Amino acid sequence: MDVKDFDFELPEHLIAQTPLKERTKSRLMVLDPANQKVSHREFLNLEEYIKPGDCLVLNDTRVMPARLYGMKEETGAKIEVLLLKQIEGDRWETLVKPAKRVKPGTKLTFGDGRLTAECVETLEHGGRVFEFSYEGVFYEVLDQLGEMPLPPYITETLDDQDRYQTVFAKNRGSAAAPTAGLHFTEDMLSRLEEKGVHIAFLTLHVGLGTFRPVSVDNIYEHEMHGEFYQLTKGTADLLNRVKEQGGRIISVGTTSTRTLETVASSSNGEFVEASGWTDIFIYPGYEFKAIDGLITNFHLPQSTLIMLVSALAGRQFVLSAYKEAVEEQYRFFSFGDAMLIMEGSLKE
Repeated sequence: MDVKDFDFELPEHLIAQTPLKERTKSRLMVLDPANQKVSHREFLNLEEYIKPGDCLVLNDTRVMPARLYGMKEETGAKIEVLLLKQIEGDRWETLVKPAKRVKPGTKLTFGDGRLTAECVETLEHGGRVFEFSYEGVFYEVLDQLGEMPLPPYITETLDDQDRYQTVFAKNRGSAAAPTAGLHFTEDMLSRLEEKGVHIAFLTLHVGLGTFRPVSVDNIYEHEMHGEFYQLTKGTADLLNRVKEQGGRIISVGTTSTRTLETVASSSNGEFVEASGWTDIFIYPGYEFKAIDGLITNFHLPQSTLIMLVSALAGRQFVLSAYKEAVEEQYRFFSFGDAMLIMEGSLKE
């Protein structure tokens, strides 16, 4: 299967540069793969499709101000560092620009010396491992010196940093937002609960595995980068109970999906308390074991995320829907509109 099989034409003006003023005001494209049907709705209409007894599963990771701007101690050359994941203690895996200027032994300084770092390792994918030094609490220093790591296709300045956080963000550790969750408000989640819909949380810290480009022609040769996940016993028990009672598991975002499928794949379709690193790569041909539906944004061409969506809804159907989304002027990517994918008759 070739990476070009997941390509599509996207006019640049459809890449959403800023979030809408109100989270729930985005549009919602509804895909019914069983009937090959596409519907155009608003995100608030989602409540019509979720039944009492169903369960929405949300990723409660919190985005770190993970982008740091510093300089080399020796030369003063400017260096940009993106924190990806904490390895151990003050050692972090990072991406660096320009990477060619940073070799093991290179020392960087940030914020007039409030934070310093030494490169201790070069990684296969071009990343770097840094050992950081500072006084006080690392995350407090990061809050002072770091910036929200918006994707490179967003060139506008984000006035309200909280708009790149979900309203339920809790566990700090992500280098990017689980963007499908950005559409929800506390009021909307409360209304769904009052209707009898279960709300469950898990954690996957978004890192290189989610947004790393596919650099090979044959997608079978692509290797995902590990990302940390955690599913608590309380969430596992709730999900098993929902399944037993005939409810549907509706994943909010590809990160939630990858976590649920990781856990279910290792436990014969059951949900169990689990944590660790997942490098699961979902593409057409994959048999889903955990979810019955997916809420997601519109993804980059040739990305692992559009491959995951294609595995659930069918590649041709997804590409046809994306073409229709372009014709209908949907907003794309992180601050864009949403899509709901569920089999069969959706409204009852």
